[in-house]
Amino acid sequence: MADRNASPWLTIVGIGEDAADGLCAASRTALEQADLVMGAARHLALLPGLSAPSWQWPVPFSDGVPMVLAQRGRNVVALVSGDPFWFGAGSSLTRDLAPGEWIAHPAPSTFGLAAARLGWALQDCACLGLHAAPVQRLRPHLAPGRHVLALMRNGGAVAGLAAYLVERGFGASTLHVLEALGGPRERVRSVEALALDFTDIRHPVAVGIAVAGSGYALPVKSGLSDDLFDHDGQITKSPLRALTLSALAPRAGEHLWDLGAGSGSVSIEWLLAHPANTACAVEADDARADRARANALALGVDRLHVVNGRAPAVLPDGPAPDAVFVGGGLSAALLDALWQRLAPGTRLVANAVTLESEALLALWHAKRGGTLLRIELADAAPLGTRRGWRARYPVVQWSVVL
Repeated sequence: MADRNASPWLTIVGIGEDAADGLCAASRTALEQADLVMGAARHLALLPGLSAPSWQWPVPFSDGVPMVLAQRGRNVVALVSGDPFWFGAGSSLTRDLAPGEWIAHPAPSTFGLAAARLGWALQDCACLGLHAAPVQRLRPHLAPGRHVLALMRNGGAVAGLAAYLVERGFGASTLHVLEALGGPRERVRSVEALALDFTDIRHPVAVGIAVAGSGYALPVKSGLSDDLFDHDGQITKSPLRALTLSALAPRAGEHLWDLGAGSGSVSIEWLLAHPANTACAVEADDARADRARANALALGVDRLHVVNGRAPAVLPDGPAPDAVFVGGGLSAALLDALWQRLAPGTRLVANAVTLESEALLALWHAKRGGTLLRIELADAAPLGTRRGWRARYPVVQWSVVL
């Protein structure tokens, strides 16, 4: 059992723009007793007169983590922004350390300071780290009346954010541009996204977005409109997709394999179901694989991992899935491979359109149990001067827990 009462050799100190006056007593003591201080150039500049030698963090940040670990046994202080465990570096630094090896002294987070300046209830805000992520991650949060707090890389990124909001029909959103919060250079300015003309936005910067406009807000449901996905016809259509997601039953933090992903619509909706969900899509056609990646980015879930290949010859590496969807390439060889590879308790859903694949699912249902569902949909369509029902191809869906 890890000893949480052991003496830590690594102290993670969160600092804000008021570092000279805002450090807590424990942070000051750690800096006075340090053998080495590591921090970004900006953070080190906020703490003149350090008695210990100092190293600047390399770029990228991840390259500095082994440098810290190599100092095990010395008194090391790592300087990070604000709250180390709120979109901060804390988890990266402590991932390979035992609990007793480190201690952290957080400063107020940028999100907390921003909410305090704007009078927004922090628990009701979407808090995003866009300083190292695409602006499209805003997409699921764009609905009139919502509040978003976003960390930005620099002033140019704020302009890009404004342009994205205008492009999506939310140019009427109010942007609260929050610079150097908590320090002597603090500045807060507000402007509509479509009118943003600030040319002197200074780092570090965050933006509070009061969403407004007539843009299309993504519904919080399964079975999004097919129009939201770029596709060549290889897509699980909206009503069937809703039934498929219902059978897959995504839960927070679960991992999906989407085999024969086509446009990626099923795995994208899996990811939209909860921000902690992950998914890997396997697609044999290179153009469709690229399209799935582009669809995921456009809908704000760029974390979709797409593998080019055909199952069962290609199956994802990495974590075992909690659920598997077979949307294309269904075969006895694939089902055999999945039964050998997947852990008990994994949920499997397979859709079949052809008579051959329908017969295969009927056979496996007889052997393995589960639920076999025949789905028949029809759309109203012109019939002479009137209307009638135009049937779609029926789909057989097999759902089973291994």
